[in-house]
Amino acid sequence: MSRPLLDVRNVSKAFGGVIANRNVSLQVKRGEIVGLIGPNGSGKTTLFNSIVGYHPIDAGEIWFKGEEISRLRVGAIARRGLLRTFQQTRIYGRMTAMENMLISLPERKSGFFDLLHSRHSVGIERAKELLEFVGLYSKRYHYAGDLSFGQQKLLEFAMALINEPDMLLLDEPTAGINPTLINGLIDRLRRANEELGITLLVIEHNMRVIMNLAERIYCLAHGEMLAEGKPEEIRNDPRVIDAYLGAH
Repeated sequence: MSRPLLDVRNVSKAFGGVIANRNVSLQVKRGEIVGLIGPNGSGKTTLFNSIVGYHPIDAGEIWFKGEEISRLRVGAIARRGLLRTFQQTRIYGRMTAMENMLISLPERKSGFFDLLHSRHSVGIERAKELLEFVGLYSKRYHYAGDLSFGQQKLLEFAMALINEPDMLLLDEPTAGINPTLINGLIDRLRRANEELGITLLVIEHNMRVIMNLAERIYCLAHGEMLAEGKPEEIRNDPRVIDAYLGAH
């Protein structure tokens, strides 16, 4: 068997006397779409933050592409191809969608305004391609702050894609989005996985979304890993129903 792209081994994290994660392990293979569910306060976002270096872990190990990244900082982890998005978007509202894309370019060798005004820039062409990919090309000169929340999430997704990550951690990508836009977002996540080869680990509270999107699902409860399996197994697991599904 090939080694996992992401391998989280017995990770624990506490804030003062509050344990957020206790001996949490999960593995994601290259090319997979894996879900992470659990009730509010179960430690999902803390785990994401630990994986990408925002929170130093207290115990355990995190491996990515065969390298231990447990003690690396956010920038070093991002340069290795592991990025995350946020439940609340982190965009620049007073910049256009195109400007947001360009400022997200990795290792910009020329100044931002040089890139902005260069019609022949590879970065600009890639930004246009990705804005088209997420359905925002017609909005490329609109201020990001004027976009709908769903469009802002799509923009943040495109901003992550321009860095050409191997893996993306998505924190509730459909939260706050108009239900009519959710299917389009799901389609773009699948296309990013299939066409761009990006592995996805997705926190999601919308059970319909995650059951249709993910190949495997992990469930956290009270900071500990409760269950792991295929969507139909998770859907019918009494522990999951009691801890999560039964709470809704």
